[in-house]
Amino acid sequence: MTRMEQSLVELIPEALLAAGAVAGLLLGAWLPRRRQWLVGVLACAVCGAGAVAAAVLATGPPATAFTGSFAADPVTGTARIVILGSTLLVSLLGLGPLHGHPRQSEFFVLLQLAALGALMLAGAQDLLLLAAAYLLASVPSYVLAGFRKDAPGTEAALKYYVVGALLGVLMLAGITVLYAAGRGSAYPLLRTELPEASAGLTAAGTVLLLAGMLFKAAGVPGHYWLPDAVQGSAAPVAAFLTTVPKIGALAALYRLAAVPFSDTSAGWTELVAVVSAASMTLGNLAAFFQRDVRRLLAYSAISQVGYLLMPVAVAGRDSLAQPALLFYLAAYALTNLGAFAVVCALPRIRTLDGYRGLARHRPALAVSLTVCLLGLVGTPPTAVFLGKLEVFGAALDGGLGWLMVLAAVNTLASLFYYLRWIAPAFAIGPSSGNGHGNGNGEGAGAGNEVPDGAGDPGGPFAPDERTAPAAAVAVAAAALSLLLGPAAGPVLAVLDGPLAG
Repeated sequence: MTRMEQSLVELIPEALLAAGAVAGLLLGAWLPRRRQWLVGVLACAVCGAGAVAAAVLATGPPATAFTGSFAADPVTGTARIVILGSTLLVSLLGLGPLHGHPRQSEFFVLLQLAALGALMLAGAQDLLLLAAAYLLASVPSYVLAGFRKDAPGTEAALKYYVVGALLGVLMLAGITVLYAAGRGSAYPLLRTELPEASAGLTAAGTVLLLAGMLFKAAGVPGHYWLPDAVQGSAAPVAAFLTTVPKIGALAALYRLAAVPFSDTSAGWTELVAVVSAASMTLGNLAAFFQRDVRRLLAYSAISQVGYLLMPVAVAGRDSLAQPALLFYLAAYALTNLGAFAVVCALPRIRTLDGYRGLARHRPALAVSLTVCLLGLVGTPPTAVFLGKLEVFGAALDGGLGWLMVLAAVNTLASLFYYLRWIAPAFAIGPSSGNGHGNGNGEGAGAGNEVPDGAGDPGGPFAPDERTAPAAAVAVAAAALSLLLGPAAGPVLAVLDGPLAG
């Protein structure tokens, strides 16, 4: 097998996703509107096949593709499986609400392209490829945020684009500085050259590069776009934005910490630790009194970035960092998508009070919501509980005991706003409102996603054929979160291993 052929084999999951996007675009141009759902089915099939291919490739030894610019190792393999699995779930969430939509095929094409960008972020081992992956992950996401083409969606897309463009330019400037300081862009070369380069140049390039990656991860200070984008975009898009780009960005940050920045004096550990502390604390504080369920989940996602950055801060200093990060990413993706699936299954409800009585009308959804929200806290035996234990252990062993204590305090504090959502769901009394408002005193028009102006004849909890896939995803995600927790031991053993290159 030639080197080119070997490189193509290592990129089978990415090639499948790219081919699926192209095929979906062509199918959408020729299929009648009533059969556009086939593009969604194709997207689900491609994501499933890609995840299987990624699992098979993950059993092999670490390797690189295209002269070392792309790495295939445990970090890439895990990120592939989680990203493709998450994209599959988001595709299922979109099948019902988008059925018959005039731009249904474009939605699934954009979804696959944005996921492809996240995959490339996770495996990038060259600064130039990292920049290209950043753009590929960003541009389709901007379009997805404004997909509904209404006022909130347009505002969401605009804020998302402006912040992304600004921090993207800073990231490119950082890449330029690091290229000059390290006399190259390949990570192995930078690992050798950056310790000998100017400390000022290296520090400046590191900060600028980190700014762009924190935008993709939705961590402080690049988090400002997320609450408005999540609130204004369609619910499946909101689920995607809070999950998939974050996985790719955090995998990329871990690789940067473990390879090019591992031996520099740029203060990576201290810088990332401060960002981690700020993200978990500010995200929690902002979520305390949110009434809109999407904004609550958005701020929850920001706080979760803080926990996920803890193993990134100690990358290369503690052997627990890599398996802890990868396991937490998988656990978070499942749990967060499960919570958003409940939101997708109840599109008429926007506020916490609107969920009053959910357990009486839709007990399966109420239980799924409870499992996912308590899972985000880190309640045993959910997967996030084991993930947090590993992350806390990595931070403590890496010399960041103060950060572990702060994370434990934030974990306890987060229980407050998750219980503010769970309590109404199991309350017996009737709701004090229809739950259509957006939680900030605005009307329902900004977020009403009921197609064709449909009324509310069966109540806000009435099952609907368009929301049936979302309800199934919610139950499945909650069940998998519970199953993944007890299976943490064998899974963590698989996630450990050397990086490629």
